[in-house]
Amino acid sequence: MIPEIISQLTAHRDVIAKVEKELSPLIAEMVTLLVETFTNGGKLLVMGNGGSAADAQHFVAEIVGRFKMERRGLPAIALSTDTSILTAIGNDYGFDNVFRRQVEALAVPGDLIVGISTSGNSPNVLQALELAHEKGYRTVGLLGKDGGSIKAVCDLALIVPTDDTPRVQEGHITIIHIVCDLLEKTLFA
Repeated sequence: MIPEIISQLTAHRDVIAKVEKELSPLIAEMVTLLVETFTNGGKLLVMGNGGSAADAQHFVAEIVGRFKMERRGLPAIALSTDTSILTAIGNDYGFDNVFRRQVEALAVPGDLIVGISTSGNSPNVLQALELAHEKGYRTVGLLGKDGGSIKAVCDLALIVPTDDTPRVQEGHITIIHIVCDLLEKTLFA
């Protein structure tokens, strides 16, 4: 059992080293987009499925609540949290539209729309980001593998370079924590 634990921790370190080397400038760019969004009165909309939905909710909780610093709350919505909306849209329009319909209803110019997908191919995340892209809203993807089809509709795609889903998720939450920390230091320090 110990060799497997060491193997998994080594794989984690290797992915985080790749995130550091390949994505640091893109993480800084994401922070800049968020600073501009909140400074100009916009809000953050975040979406994902499964573990990525949990990451979206976690991200929004750190933005609306706080990460480390006592500060005012910032406007952010996780599009995966309202079961009535998700089930109504899923029933009436199909599951592929559960995020698209919310972007259509809630997003306005100046907002930042973030989609999280470990595969880069989640149809409902793709459709929502396509709509956001068509409307000229700024879009960010936290993606895995090769970025999939979603990377093409993102103004900024942060692709954790591995095919191992748990390692992609670990990269995403690390990026989210760094972004939240730098956002607070930039806006409130």
